[in-house]
This record gives sequence, structure tokens and C-alpha cells, in this order.
Amino acid sequence: MNRSSQDTGSRGLPEDRKLYAVDSINDLNRLNLCPAGSQHLFPLEEKIPADGSNSGNGSHGLFLVGLIIVLIVSLALVSFVIFLIVQTGNKMEDVSRRLAAEGKDIADLKKMNSIIVKRLNQLDLERN
Repeated sequence: MNRSSQDTGSRGLPEDRKLYAVDSINDLNRLNLCPAGSQHLFPLEEKIPADGSNSGNGSHGLFLVGLIIVLIVSLALVSFVIFLIVQTGNKMEDVSRRLAAEGKDIADLKKMNSIIVKRLNQLDLERN
């Protein structure tokens, strides 16, 4: 009867936790059978390992999540830099086209200026 109560209580526990559950049941039995001051019982916190003792998996998971976040941020920054390079190239092409068009306009203006100056010189010679 005592065995069946221990078995039913430990079915839902993992293998490493079954021992702690049995120890706790034994401590309760001793507490009921022995006088209060005759035996020193360990608190439950000392028998169950702390979460930090099995935190290797958690720290690996945290490291993996951090690494994934860093990679995503790096990918976003690289994509943004590539976008800026493409946009700068497009703007430079526009500026060079405008400069070429303005250069042609300036050359046309110089030709027209020279024609006007020649015509004015001819008119000035005809008057004199």
C-alpha cells in the first residue's frame, strides 16, 4: 500500500526528479514517526537542484537566439547599404546627364554670343 502511493505520485515526474520525490516522502514519514527535535530535515530547496545547475541548455538557447538576432540586424544593415549604393549611383547618373545637357547649352550660348559679337562688329564697321 505504501509502495503504490509512491508509484502513483512519481509517474508524471522525469527520472531524475523521482528520487527527490521519494526523499520528500521519506522526510514526511520520518517527521510523522520521529519527535520534532530528534532529526534534522533538509529543506526542500536543498534537495531539488536549482534551475541554474541545468541552465546549459537555456544558455545555449539564449546564445542561439542572440546570434539569430545579430544576423538579422546585420542582414538588414547590409541590405540598407546596398540600397543606398544603388540610389547614389542613380543620382550620379542623373547629375552627369544634367551636366552634359548644360554643357551643350553653354556651348550653344557661346556660339550665339560669338555670332552676335561678330554681327555687332560688322554693324559698327558699316557705321564708321
